[in-house]
Amino acid sequence: MSTPLIVSMGNPLLDIQVAGEEGEKYLAKYGLKADDAILAEDKHMPIYDDIVQNAKVTYVAGGAAQNAARGAAYILPAGSVAYIGSVGDDDLMQTLRKANDAESVESAYQVQPAPAKTGACAVVITGHHRSLCTTLRAAEMFNPSHLATPEIAQLVAGAKFFYIEGYFLTHGIESALEVAKSASSRGRTVVLNLSAPFIPQFFKVQLEELLPHVDVLIGNESEAAAYAEAAGMGDASLEQVASALAASSKSNASRPRLVIVTQGADSTVVASSNPSTSAGNIKPSDPNPKVYPVPKLSNDQIIDTNGAGDMFAGGFLGALALGKDLDECVEIGHKLGQMCVGQIGPKLVYPKVNVL
Repeated sequence: MSTPLIVSMGNPLLDIQVAGEEGEKYLAKYGLKADDAILAEDKHMPIYDDIVQNAKVTYVAGGAAQNAARGAAYILPAGSVAYIGSVGDDDLMQTLRKANDAESVESAYQVQPAPAKTGACAVVITGHHRSLCTTLRAAEMFNPSHLATPEIAQLVAGAKFFYIEGYFLTHGIESALEVAKSASSRGRTVVLNLSAPFIPQFFKVQLEELLPHVDVLIGNESEAAAYAEAAGMGDASLEQVASALAASSKSNASRPRLVIVTQGADSTVVASSNPSTSAGNIKPSDPNPKVYPVPKLSNDQIIDTNGAGDMFAGGFLGALALGKDLDECVEIGHKLGQMCVGQIGPKLVYPKVNVL
């Protein structure tokens, strides 16, 4: 294996998308909410076969951290990004691996033997909204022993940036902590994405265990609001929530923490625990939190919002790895997020467009 600059870790999933009037039907049938992300309960389990057999579906390689890995790879030289996660030894795994190969992401999978199946996500698109319903399957079988294998240990030892999706905390906190603590102790950069409102709501203990080792925290307005509620912050504004998260305890206190809150088409808010002029942080002359307007798109430019947040995160991460300053990192994140909403599923435009 190579020695990538970035190692991303999360739940590998194959997205199964349904849209339009069919999307509205399945949203109602399975009691799903627009712009939500949940783990499937027993009542949701039939949806995967149901939409495949009875609807027009699109298959897209997914999984939040895997999407972000492909986003980062879009702006970095080949061989710069590796992705760690657990899959089944099946056709879905091969589909994911091919997608990563095509976009220069190294698939460092832990492959589970049959009958384990690769995870899937039912993506229900209604207008400009998307609802995600995930069955983890093999993804939640990830074992920390994978990190100790020589090939994976080499990847982790050589990387300078680490990206962890919040979804991984539902089952993999031990592995996430192992990677984050090691990275933090070596002065590497650890990026965590909250991923969904249910993470701060129902996995607050795991989140607070990992947060001290996180240098950059990314989330959207719904996830920030869920954190505020779980933390008893009452009617705190988005800026206050971002500032509180930035100021929370940190194991590597020599480096500031950045907290980035996206709001779809509305402005992105960035707070820092200690503004500085170093790359990736707010300048002392700037407001803290700093607000970044998002360039406007027309309705006909927005095809599918699935994965846009992941591509923002990937663009931001890739730019950070290139040594870009905060303004450039946010700008590139916005560009990849907006490029993504013009495609079906969490994808970018090929041949590549220069966004730097």
